[in-house]
Amino acid sequence: MELADELGEYCGKLLAGLGADVVKAEPPAGEVTRGYGPFQNDIPHVDRSLYFWHYNFGKRSVVIDLDTDDGRDHFAALAKVADVVIDTRRRDHLADRGLDYPHLAETNPGLIYARISPFGDDGPWADYHGSDLVHLALGGVMMNCGYDPDPHGVYDTPPIAPQMWQSYQIAGEMAVMSILGALSYRLRSGRGQRLDVSVHQAVSTNTETDMPDWVFLRQEHRRLTGRHSMPASTVPSLSITKDGRYIMPYRSYLSSFGASWEGELRLLRKYGMQSDLEEPRYADANYRVQPQVMDHIAQVTDKLVGRLLFDRDIWRDAQAEGLPWAPIRRPEENVDDDHWRARDTFYDVHHPELGETYTYIGARWYCPEVPWRQGPRPPLLGEHTSQVLDEWTPRTPLRPTRVPRRDSAAVSSRGTPFALAGVRVVDLSWMLASAGAGRFLAAMGAEVIKVEHESRWDSMRFGFGLCPPGGRAQRERAHEPIPTPEVTDPNQCGNFMEVNAGKLSLALNLKHPRGREILEDLIRQADMVTEGFSPGTMERMGLGYDRLREINPSLIYVQQSGFGQHGTYGQARAYGPTAQGFSGITDMSGLPAPFPPAGIGYSYLDWFGAYNMANAMLAALYRQAVTGQGCHIDASQGEIGIYLTGTAILDHAVNGRSWTRYANRSPYKPAAPCGAYRTRGEDRWIAITAFTDEQWAALVAELGQPAWASWPEFATLASRLAHQDKLDQLVEEETRCRDGFELMTALQARSVPAGVCQTARDRYESDPQLSSDGWMVELEQTDIGRWPVKEVPVRMSETPTYIGGPYDRSGPSYGEDTDYVLHTILGLTRAQTDQLRESGAL
Repeated sequence: MELADELGEYCGKLLAGLGADVVKAEPPAGEVTRGYGPFQNDIPHVDRSLYFWHYNFGKRSVVIDLDTDDGRDHFAALAKVADVVIDTRRRDHLADRGLDYPHLAETNPGLIYARISPFGDDGPWADYHGSDLVHLALGGVMMNCGYDPDPHGVYDTPPIAPQMWQSYQIAGEMAVMSILGALSYRLRSGRGQRLDVSVHQAVSTNTETDMPDWVFLRQEHRRLTGRHSMPASTVPSLSITKDGRYIMPYRSYLSSFGASWEGELRLLRKYGMQSDLEEPRYADANYRVQPQVMDHIAQVTDKLVGRLLFDRDIWRDAQAEGLPWAPIRRPEENVDDDHWRARDTFYDVHHPELGETYTYIGARWYCPEVPWRQGPRPPLLGEHTSQVLDEWTPRTPLRPTRVPRRDSAAVSSRGTPFALAGVRVVDLSWMLASAGAGRFLAAMGAEVIKVEHESRWDSMRFGFGLCPPGGRAQRERAHEPIPTPEVTDPNQCGNFMEVNAGKLSLALNLKHPRGREILEDLIRQADMVTEGFSPGTMERMGLGYDRLREINPSLIYVQQSGFGQHGTYGQARAYGPTAQGFSGITDMSGLPAPFPPAGIGYSYLDWFGAYNMANAMLAALYRQAVTGQGCHIDASQGEIGIYLTGTAILDHAVNGRSWTRYANRSPYKPAAPCGAYRTRGEDRWIAITAFTDEQWAALVAELGQPAWASWPEFATLASRLAHQDKLDQLVEEETRCRDGFELMTALQARSVPAGVCQTARDRYESDPQLSSDGWMVELEQTDIGRWPVKEVPVRMSETPTYIGGPYDRSGPSYGEDTDYVLHTILGLTRAQTDQLRESGAL
């Protein structure tokens, strides 16, 4: 049962897609989000909101008036038989009506109650007001996203929030993850629990390399157009076509994971645009990475792209050469792509009450054995009230049919049970998009064994966030940025250790016959195998899904790549930014044209790829426990990117409207002012959102300009929306002389949603809410010592997560658990492992 606005509707949407019967409990006038745009034919109507259609697809609707005795009785009756309740109302809303979690749990001890709130229900900011913009500001996302500074290093454009409700989509992923973990725990214990999701904490854990660079090296990041934020400027990553569209000739920021130089030369030669790049000096990789040389190579590439139309699809020629190039598509340009159609990424959904069929975003991954749910269409207000009240009656609780192979009674270092104790995962992942998934399962108690080998390093071991030579002591003494140290071994990258926290490491050569045999022995005892290889790699090793099922008939196999194995793009090369360009996410972030897309200043789809993969793994584990069956899930970063484009696809299908950027404004939940405004200090900004006349009056009073409220052009929300350019200019004239944090505190005291655009330093050193939440945990790492690691941003009352996992530590040093896995788990003798080392299998 979902009692939720925009904070929780994405969570319910995911659960509905997984097959849950999600019933939306609405007040008599309908959920407030039925009033969010865009609308069918641009005519506001309670049953015509495209926002509501997108985020409530697959659900049913009941009308329950919680201010009446009958309504409260109906809610209590449904909650008594519900598996999950999602609640995003104000903190005391249900308690005031005798329907809070303690009361509901008395009649339904197995209930999982998921509470999603802006800042959590306790802590110094618990009563603060949020908005999508404010959360992306305070969570650090905005300070990673935007445009290059001017030649003097001064930012003349504001930080940019990725558009389309991204903060609530981040929180929704975390909520679903925790709900699925809690459901698995309930299967074996019969006990429900309360889950608390803070949007602020969830968003704050989502940024990528800015936090480890600050934590380890005291380096601050700079916003850069269409590419990763970095401590220093890098080569531009967008090239403009003849007709004013954009191509991303992507080059990874990981020097150990670069594109093929020979492939790039062949591409340029094909068009006779190689310039001087065939000269011998360019054959030297060390020469090519010099800044001025990289700039020159980029300029040569730009000239090629600038001679071609966007529809020439130069990116296809680049991909044929093994280059991870991408078109910067608008979201709707994916609808007719044969690849996504083959994967059921889009559905045609009939609305019988309208006599119309529209294209919706569909499956998040490809799994014919357990397909993503394809309906029903979004509910009309109260459409299912009598039906649900009749149908939702007591049922026999589900029980696991599969006996755990291992001890499921293990407790964490917190002294509490783990939700996934007894689960074993063989982790063949690498890089954040796939490796990041395992950290969430390890935090719930799963034994996650990372299988790796020096013949094909996980390049994150040599990435950003390197531990300084003097360790923690050097960092704590530092008052200036510490120069990035030379990489001398695979165990000094703090970012790798955080992404792989709680895992074991087995150094195993899968190119060696005995290495593959050992892997098969491990798979035989596992619940799941995950991998992030290029599509087809497992088949080439003789370990495709058919073979995996022979080894272990109930095995779950989850793979993730840029675009998925099934379909026409199976061999395409991709990183997070490549998938972002394809999906439409890059084009959706930025100032309106003629500005180029700003994109998202980190591998956003690497984190969302990890979230998506983790939720696939958790859903499959629950199904495996109930049915005894495994499955094969073929996931992709591109698909999850399309899923995050919100109403853009529907707006095009219904209204024929192509996506256009709207910067930091809020056109669909109208607000004015709504933007990021300068405050005192270098590159300091505050996000402010005023949805109501009351918030507007409070804002102008705090700014010392109460007369603005009576000006005709600002007297109503509609008039303020019509004069936003003038309004933004006036607001910034007042904010730029104020301290951002003091202004935020003053505005929040007046119930105005406001938040400083926080840096990694702000969140790490001075955010009182994150500190109160315990958002980081100190963990030991064998080689680099004790450092903070971001915890899972959800509190679980019965089975609290612990990012150190069952082994209470940060990420593993390379191969440090090889002997433990071989001797303790597989039962090999010392003589056998010595022989394996001599043969090269280890």
